Amino acid sequence: MPAPRRGGPMADPAPGIPISSSRRAQLMQIAAHPDDDLYFMNPDSQRLVDAGVPLVSVYVTAGEHDGRNRIPGQKDEVPADKAAYSSARHQGLRQAYATMLGLDKFTAWQKGVVTLRGDRRAEINTLTNGDRRVELVFLNLSMHAPRRWMALPSLWKDRALGLRTVVADDSPVRKADTYDYDALVDVLVGLMEHYRPTVIHTLDPDPDIQHSDERTRKKDSEQPGYSDHADHTAVASFSWAAMVRWVADATDDGGAIPPFVTTSFRGYYNRHWPKNLPERVLEEKAAHLVPYGGDPSWNCGNSGGCGDYNVGGARPLTNRKGWVRATHHRYPDAGPVVAAEPDGRLAVYGVLGLRAVRWRETEPGSGQWGEPGDLGGGPLAPGLGGVTLKDGRQLLFGLRFAALGGHGGPNRREIVLLEQREPGGAFLAWTGLGNPEHGDDRGRRLGVPVAVADRDGRVHLFVRNADKGVNGRVRDADGTWGPWLDLGGAEVQDGLSAAVDGAGLVHLFAAGRESVHHWSQDTPGDPVTSRAGTALPVPGGPVAVTAVPGGGLALHYRAPAREDLTAVRPDGTALPRVAFDGYGPIAAAPTPQGPVLLGRDLRGRVGIRTPGPTGRLTVRTQGAVALTGATLHNGGKHGLLAIGMGADARPWTWDPEPRTEG
Repeated sequence: MPAPRRGGPMADPAPGIPISSSRRAQLMQIAAHPDDDLYFMNPDSQRLVDAGVPLVSVYVTAGEHDGRNRIPGQKDEVPADKAAYSSARHQGLRQAYATMLGLDKFTAWQKGVVTLRGDRRAEINTLTNGDRRVELVFLNLSMHAPRRWMALPSLWKDRALGLRTVVADDSPVRKADTYDYDALVDVLVGLMEHYRPTVIHTLDPDPDIQHSDERTRKKDSEQPGYSDHADHTAVASFSWAAMVRWVADATDDGGAIPPFVTTSFRGYYNRHWPKNLPERVLEEKAAHLVPYGGDPSWNCGNSGGCGDYNVGGARPLTNRKGWVRATHHRYPDAGPVVAAEPDGRLAVYGVLGLRAVRWRETEPGSGQWGEPGDLGGGPLAPGLGGVTLKDGRQLLFGLRFAALGGHGGPNRREIVLLEQREPGGAFLAWTGLGNPEHGDDRGRRLGVPVAVADRDGRVHLFVRNADKGVNGRVRDADGTWGPWLDLGGAEVQDGLSAAVDGAGLVHLFAAGRESVHHWSQDTPGDPVTSRAGTALPVPGGPVAVTAVPGGGLALHYRAPAREDLTAVRPDGTALPRVAFDGYGPIAAAPTPQGPVLLGRDLRGRVGIRTPGPTGRLTVRTQGAVALTGATLHNGGKHGLLAIGMGADARPWTWDPEPRTEG
């Protein structure tokens, strides 16, 4: 992938590059402001820290805003002091992560200075507790620049802009540095090379179009026309540009791809959609914002202050914006694509190092995976769509960052296809399927592609569009693609679910604001169209759809802020209650007894619920921690398996019946 210094990184679809091997796990978060991780990336981050995965969290801005650390209920105006406010927010993070590690909030951290690329310096704070370790890196770029209200968005767009850092109170860094576009990308790449993260958390590089009124927009700090803070978007764009350059630098002159997976998190989007965290998970998440917010009466030993006072106490839960009440992924990942090969082995497809890869079982039925093989296609967003054709060949669909250029360069996304030559074999070259939107700005809002094959060999491809609706495209059995079509319907979240029922009809489901929205065919071969009129219960996130005995379909999902499951037919008929308390998306697989369900319990552990009167819930308590999505596979020599990605950027396999851990 060419480095983004001139015109931005471009796609590099060629396969066959070697991939580095990693047996260790490392989480890296890249946030715009202190507290972005606590509001938007948790509880995902906490689950990894609890599992002993070391964390390095990089904060790009100083978070100094106007320098006023406002105290709720205090009438007197707080004097502006940017160095003190930045320091107070740093102290709040130390308090929050100390409690996350199970230590007293005032536990002393090791403070130091790290030299970055270009001889720039940053403060680094380190704290350990047993096998758990957290490092906080403060780049401290100013949030505002002379004559420019928002500095980071300007830095992303303007190649000539130089941006100074803020020297925070009580920091071991005592001299300001200057950054331009390339310097910030270089520094982020240098940190990636140093830490070698296997999991990278970023903010949302392409937030939804959101036409809020001017007063609401300003009060909520959203950028004009979009559902997020402009700093979040800029830092996410820098983060993705840095990942692309890291892969480009690593693979230059025959080098290997660094093995990492990526999750991007929605930001102020959370305010506009149903909240998806049940009370017990929400309380745990919000509890970390209490020590972050701190209190002016605390004796924490930091001269700049003891937290971001406006965020302390119960305020995250009482804030009308409700950011803390949800955690939404920008690219909802339904788990790796799993396919059976002609020799009986399973193949797992996913995105590693921003490229498509394939893992194969070492032996049929072993559940053990060999080294990944590079299939190219990068840079790809997380998550692949997959379809197995009637002849056994595999199709893979991805969302590609076709161009990611700052300083006025192109910023394009496209849907791409990788088609297998023969079952279990090599693949043809990547094919671009275009973008149903016109123009780069609207094209950036695309969601993750989802596809399904019907009985006649046609492939139906679906993607969320810039208007929050759905576009579709159909491939005939002879491989010919039809045009992109707008399927109509109401606004939905990403994380689409497609299935074929017992009558051979294609169905599509998506989570809307007030109901699950449904598209389907009237008869096999007809267009897929919107089905209005059925009032399904309100969803909090993606919907699992699977066939049930008798030829119908069942939907399983969690309602907003609920830990129990909703089980319903597409016509609104309620199904028997399934006892599976937890949070987040559900995966489902059909069996003769009914659907098997896979999801997270309230502690974030993966569990499988088997169907029927003797069904039971089995929870995976050992093995690699699960990331965003996992897949159910049922059949052949393997029986029932759950397959997901671990924090070491390798697939794991769990067979719940003998309760062995893979």
